[in-house]
Amino acid sequence: MIISHAFADGVLRVTLPCDLDVTNRAAAALETEALVRAHRPRLVQVKLGGTDPTSASLSTLARARRMCASLGIPLAAEGPTTAQPGVSAEPAAA
Repeated sequence: MIISHAFADGVLRVTLPCDLDVTNRAAAALETEALVRAHRPRLVQVKLGGTDPTSASLSTLARARRMCASLGIPLAAEGPTTAQPGVSAEPAAA
């Protein structure tokens, strides 16, 4: 498998690898779809590995979102954090 996953309490957790590229994005999307269809979760959580998701990772996430939407299953995505120490993520006051 290209992706890793866990299924518990009706939640399917899928982790996309940080090195996902164009040559294996279709396989990752198909694996995700097969897991969703097999488990019929109440929620799908997708975690993007690494610090900077590749365009193939984002494409796979978009495909999973469309598939889940068509099945009426909510999808939540968790991305990497790239905050620098000492830098606030809050917008600056004007």
